[in-house]
Amino acid sequence: MYRTVRILALAAITAAPALAAQPPRALLDSAGREQRYKTEQELESLAVIDRRVMIPMRDGTRLMTDIYRPKNATGKVATIFVRTPYNFNFWDVRNRVPADMTNVLTAIKHGYAFVEQNERGQFFSEGVYDILGPPRTDGYDMVKWLHDQEWSNGKIGLIGCSSTAEWQLAVAATAPPGLTTIIPEGFGAGIGRVKPFQEQGNWYRGGAVQMLFIYWLSDYMQYAVRPTFPPGTSQKSLEIASRYYDLAAAAPIGHWPEAFKYLPEQDMLKAIHGEPGIFADSEPNVTGGRMIQRTPADPAWALGGLYRDDMVIDVPGLYMVSWYDVSVGPNIALFNHVRETASPAAAKQQYLMIAPTLHCGYTRATEHTVVGERDEGDARWDYSALTYGWFDHFLKGEDNHLLDTLPHVRYYEMGVNKWQKSDTWPPKGAEPLTFYLSSGGHANSGSGDGVLAAKALGGDKPDAFTYDPMAPVPTFGGGFCCMPGIPDGSRDQRAMETRPDILVYTSPALKEGTEVSGPITATLYVSSDRKDTDFTIRLEDVYPDGRAFNLDETIQRVRYREGYDKPVWMEGGKVYKVMMSPMTTSNYFDAGHRIRIEVSSSNFPRFDRNLNTGGNNYDEATGLVAHNAVHHSRQYPSSVTITVVPHKAGEVAAGGK
Repeated sequence: MYRTVRILALAAITAAPALAAQPPRALLDSAGREQRYKTEQELESLAVIDRRVMIPMRDGTRLMTDIYRPKNATGKVATIFVRTPYNFNFWDVRNRVPADMTNVLTAIKHGYAFVEQNERGQFFSEGVYDILGPPRTDGYDMVKWLHDQEWSNGKIGLIGCSSTAEWQLAVAATAPPGLTTIIPEGFGAGIGRVKPFQEQGNWYRGGAVQMLFIYWLSDYMQYAVRPTFPPGTSQKSLEIASRYYDLAAAAPIGHWPEAFKYLPEQDMLKAIHGEPGIFADSEPNVTGGRMIQRTPADPAWALGGLYRDDMVIDVPGLYMVSWYDVSVGPNIALFNHVRETASPAAAKQQYLMIAPTLHCGYTRATEHTVVGERDEGDARWDYSALTYGWFDHFLKGEDNHLLDTLPHVRYYEMGVNKWQKSDTWPPKGAEPLTFYLSSGGHANSGSGDGVLAAKALGGDKPDAFTYDPMAPVPTFGGGFCCMPGIPDGSRDQRAMETRPDILVYTSPALKEGTEVSGPITATLYVSSDRKDTDFTIRLEDVYPDGRAFNLDETIQRVRYREGYDKPVWMEGGKVYKVMMSPMTTSNYFDAGHRIRIEVSSSNFPRFDRNLNTGGNNYDEATGLVAHNAVHHSRQYPSSVTITVVPHKAGEVAAGGK
């Protein structure tokens, strides 16, 4: 059961004797304190400020909310609403930079009310936090509350990235009064299922656990024991207390690259003296059971706040996505799904923007946007102008002609390093191009004989390798976040490709430049001496000098090759067809470059290791070595299909180089 530690009333706290051995810590240097003072002074001059408002939800739980309204408003105003599990205490009492109030000031200067709220069970909000529990009802209740305020013009827009965005999807599908538009950014963990993805909020990819959430839950979110204030504490007392008590937890010290290796997986957080909580507590959480124990099709995933593709989103949406994000595939699939299922009017008002950055990193793009080790060029964009042009149109009703010039899809094509535009995704005219895996039976490592051929060739000469879960292929680059000590982004893979447990298949050098923009699907014909194992795949751009930069990667747990409802085991000596979970990208392969895929059975700790036993995996401490093989022939046509966007002769991706 979740417990709370009650903080005494403010008067009792201030009466306690001082501890002479604990000298006060400086909050900031003098420049930082001056900037904080100036920010607050500017806010007070421009806004009606109402902080630490405790707003009751339908079950009586009160959520802490800060409300800012422009003083110079001549009538009712529209509202920008941000709801988050993260800390936004302006007076952050720890020795670091306080919460950035620029977003508040910008909204006020544009004539909007800006409202920010902590999810239940976080910081000053009451209740028990659950990543998948109450957000739908809480989101509906809060949007309706904003709609009903006497200062509101009845129109509310939502914005935020990552966990500040993910709740928006399912709440939008409940159609609360006043919800007018959404701007979700990096929102894949809010999607439970959108075909062809069934990842349950990015918990899975192809049935394998994405381990970033284990760290994220431990260091940021779940605290069964946390400080709270007595019921009925006044708003004024809470505001004063927030200047003294930040309530932000400091997670136990842990060396995460080593912690990720701990087995059994369900005890990982206990091993670093962390809080098992939602991840692996011995008691059920709000949505019915430990997350680590659930299969991809467990009905518990549908009990909480995740969006599922049987829900209808029928409000205008501006979706921000990044190529090197954990969620790029589900994000784009959601955008296409909403366009297909919304009412005709709302379907025309869905727009997508895809940057070449890491998770939530699009606003940090520079003249030389380096993502990992690859320079993606000048990927900057005026996101503030886009955001407020969008809000002005939908929340204020301004005829600013934004939609007259805004493409439904604006995407960054890597390689040529240009912003491109399209009315659809994939872009109009895109065509599939299939390569077939081939070798003389020795595709192991970058020095092997694996090639990507235009057609399936000859008899079967399978490429065999040994997968030892105790010595997995280490993660080196990729689209993910929140894994300290694990290199992400685009990285030169040549050093990795010296391993014999990585199969490498490379096309001939391209005679002309080729834009690959859209889904990448792969079909492998595989065998193993174990009843279950994993197969991984990665797409790369190989430069003439040999550098091999990863573009996207995926994994498939073979027990789920026929669907996630129940496992289907392998038998030794048999060959099985495995459709890999899709990848996606936009990249210009210049003339002389080559297209490459890697195949292996691990990418750790990006994905958890399959211990090859056919057991639960999460409660096992030892694994079995698997002898795996990829088959390729006319009978077993293992292949990868990319999406090619044709261009006129001499044209380089519509933008030049």
